[in-house]
Amino acid sequence: MSQPTVDSAATWKERLEGRVPPRLDEEINIFETQIAQKQQGKIDDKVFAETRLRRGVYGQRYDNGQRHDGTASRALEYPCGDLTKGPNTVWDAPGMLRIKIPFGAMNGEQMEVLADLAEEYSDGIAHVTTRQDIQLHFIHIDDTPDIMRRLAAVGITTQEACGNSVRNVTACPMAGVCRDEPFDVSPYAHALTWFLLGHKDAQDFGRKFKIAFSGCEQHACGLANMHDLGVVAQVRSTSNGTTNTERGFRVYVGGGLGAVPHQAKVLREFVREDELLPLAQAVCRVFGRLGEKRNRARARVKFLVAKLGIEEFTRLVDEELEILPPDDRWSAYLGDLSVTDEAPTRPAATLEAGERPDGFAEWLGSNVQRQRQPGYVAVAINLPLGDLTSTQLRALADTTRRYNGGHVRNTVEQNILLRNISEADLPALYADLREQGLGEPGASSLVDVTACPGTDTCKLGISASRGLAGELRKRIATSIRTTGVLADEAVKDLRIKVSGCFNSCGQHHVADIGFYGVSRKSDGRTIPHFQVILGGQWTENAGSYGLAVVAVPAKRIPEAVERLAGLYVTEREKGESFQNFIARVGKARIRQLLDDLTKLPTYLEDRTLYSDWGDPREYTIGDLGVGECAGEVVTAVEFGLSAAEREVFQGLLELDRGAAETAAEKAYAAMLQAARALITTENIDIGTAPDEIVGEFRTRFYDTELFFDPYAGAKFANYLFRIHGDAETDSGEEAHRRIEEAQLFIEAAHACNQRISELQAASVA
Repeated sequence: MSQPTVDSAATWKERLEGRVPPRLDEEINIFETQIAQKQQGKIDDKVFAETRLRRGVYGQRYDNGQRHDGTASRALEYPCGDLTKGPNTVWDAPGMLRIKIPFGAMNGEQMEVLADLAEEYSDGIAHVTTRQDIQLHFIHIDDTPDIMRRLAAVGITTQEACGNSVRNVTACPMAGVCRDEPFDVSPYAHALTWFLLGHKDAQDFGRKFKIAFSGCEQHACGLANMHDLGVVAQVRSTSNGTTNTERGFRVYVGGGLGAVPHQAKVLREFVREDELLPLAQAVCRVFGRLGEKRNRARARVKFLVAKLGIEEFTRLVDEELEILPPDDRWSAYLGDLSVTDEAPTRPAATLEAGERPDGFAEWLGSNVQRQRQPGYVAVAINLPLGDLTSTQLRALADTTRRYNGGHVRNTVEQNILLRNISEADLPALYADLREQGLGEPGASSLVDVTACPGTDTCKLGISASRGLAGELRKRIATSIRTTGVLADEAVKDLRIKVSGCFNSCGQHHVADIGFYGVSRKSDGRTIPHFQVILGGQWTENAGSYGLAVVAVPAKRIPEAVERLAGLYVTEREKGESFQNFIARVGKARIRQLLDDLTKLPTYLEDRTLYSDWGDPREYTIGDLGVGECAGEVVTAVEFGLSAAEREVFQGLLELDRGAAETAAEKAYAAMLQAARALITTENIDIGTAPDEIVGEFRTRFYDTELFFDPYAGAKFANYLFRIHGDAETDSGEEAHRRIEEAQLFIEAAHACNQRISELQAASVA
């Protein structure tokens, strides 16, 4: 058993006495007291919200208690409530618990405890996230202290898994076994995790702070370029004239996806291993002191770096380093870099010829890669939508104990990696995994679609990302079996990633083909859509970000994928990557390819488009705080918004041609067009002068908060105000950002128009 056998009448606090590290025990006791205070109405709502988030406790969305795989959830057992409300909250309201798994590493005992918790408190599903965490959904908040104690007893914490804090430190899951890395980054990720956890210099942020480690520049495993702090392993010759080398890191700062992605900038070309922790601490101090606090939309490090410039940001970090009080922890960990080692437990041996189980060859070709240690391989477990059951997780703990000593790594593609597997054991391992339902081929391939929770459980979800991802997996698998276009070797390794909204939790910006959820209105009803994102680059640690090309109804996205793949298969040049192909054919050609898919029939002509994947009910975004859509389409507004979309698309084309200044101008013009379209709803004869448009928009939509997104607030409106104040640019990166901001402003204008329609309909009623 994973927990000690004791008197069943004892509380978990009593059962685990002496097994929970004091540092974590104190945190859990404090949180338990705060829950009691909240129930008694003795703690401020805002304070409690940040308190629970910093312990990994989220409120979640309710959707009839159904997951998109068709299985019922524990949400059915609880009356709906909201743990974010005031003192009279209905506390029988399940939420989500995010569990930090630093650099994705878990052992057998930890897997068993997670399986027990998923079974006892959740819906029996453990979900692997794109940050290598584990999430349990439909958790009752009253159960969270006991869950936290059981996790802490096996070395796992939820502390600072959410909130304005340093989130889970991620790292390449191949660290330590990769053939291209200079050294294993795992112990450094481990050290930085525990150094910054609860650190006084990391408690005063305006938003979250994400860190990633990568062993090399060329692969995507660590995704260092899209993080607040990215750390990439380097070695260099020592300066003493010998042939010796020293370990260190290239350090990046100011990266991030979110609504508008930013590429990270190089903070240091080389930082010695003993300098890493104090440098991270200094960055946190600068961010905590100068980062935005009031406007959450601009409170990430990327905005501070963009505002100050990397040179000034670097200078400020250097100043902090000069005044940091010495800390023994900066270098103490270097005396035990073996703390994260996972030594093989089976002898290395080659895979011999012989009879193989059905499906073994395909699985071997897609899910297995050689390690730098001769005779050993790493095996990926392809998890559909990042989910595995408690039964599977418990069985996996047993399986890993047999083959590698009980160790796994979660991956940022929502899979699980087994390392140090002897090649000779592969047939037997495959047979065991297949019996557990964990032997699917296609890991890190076209069929291995990544998705955030979307409308299943996330309150920000606009479209059903998990539902779409599940459907795409089925369609792609069928095409592969029947040698359709998606079976072609050219598209085998393309990445598809889906987010339920613009926030990029599904990492759509760095996919070959990405999607994020939006909505459109037609025939008096709202239709789920996804923006098609092209131009992203997964390799080279997320080397470039894609941009939206066109919004397509959710139910037509599989057809869009087939068309994009078909065009690439038939027209690519020899050796041409998908990113280069998209750049060569141009977004105008892509738009033309998908244009007919955007045409919307009436509700009576085709009702299927008016519901989302995995949910037969008529689609609504009411769960976002907006009532069901009912009003008539305001033709003039829709016409104006359509013109804005055309304008920003022209900006996309200019950006492709390298005309950064013209692209930025188009983005600005598109925002003005969208703002002007909204102003016409108030029957104002508005001119085309930018100052007049911005002034009227501010008065009628910003000051009244009518334009504010229910969750993003004033963020999208501020995009227009900032560009209006500084419309000129000659930077390709800034033009790229402005195109992205214009697209989001237009999406917000669509949503605002829907709210106006609802208000008009309500006034008539």
